[in-house]
Amino acid sequence: MDFLIPIIISSIAGLSTALGSFVIFFKWKRENINKFITFCLSFSLTIMIGISITELIPDASFAILTEFKLAKGVFLAILAFMIGVISIYFINKKIEEKGSHDASLYRLGILSMLALMLHNFPEGIVTFLSSYQNLELGIKISIAIMLHNIPEGISIAVPIYYATGSKKEAIKKTLLSGLAEPLGAILAFIFLRNLITDTMISFILIFVAGIMITLSIHELLPKALKYYENKFILIGSGVGIVLLLINHFVF
Repeated sequence: MDFLIPIIISSIAGLSTALGSFVIFFKWKRENINKFITFCLSFSLTIMIGISITELIPDASFAILTEFKLAKGVFLAILAFMIGVISIYFINKKIEEKGSHDASLYRLGILSMLALMLHNFPEGIVTFLSSYQNLELGIKISIAIMLHNIPEGISIAVPIYYATGSKKEAIKKTLLSGLAEPLGAILAFIFLRNLITDTMISFILIFVAGIMITLSIHELLPKALKYYENKFILIGSGVGIVLLLINHFVF
């Protein structure tokens, strides 16, 4: 039963994404909805870019460069990142534009869900393996993951809810993204416990960073600017930066 507690820890960290969907239950006046959406999009893109730049890319690049010679390591890291960049454009074209109120907003929510599922999957593996080896370390990592999973949930729930008007749809998609984390933990235990390497996870994380940065710049930022609520772009970004600093220096 050594595996049970690490899987529970990974599940709690992953399902914390669903907490981000609670914001859709807040009552907003009609004239404030655009401000709220702008804040949430700006907050989410700050979190995605910040996590990619301050955590995923540096940590993963260090692991890759310790495994390969400098030139080869840099080339492989850039290649993994660029595959992530290209992937978001490919996924974007494959998603049908549908949604009762705002098709592009719905597409944005789906893209966020797919990107964060890919992000949560290796996180689940990391959380499980670290908890399996060192319970205290695993709990610390899971708390840090929970801190950024909640705003990631916002980036999925808000666009989907305001595109479809369905709280059920928004919560379902947010939960689906969060479930990728315990799924990663379970698969790690069944198949990868003795095979997974730091280098493999590092390539996955750089790939995910490419997806998240591209999604933020190409989709989230233009959508936030579309509402012409620049003050709330700054507020959302500021709150995101504060949360990133707490995550970085406290955990």
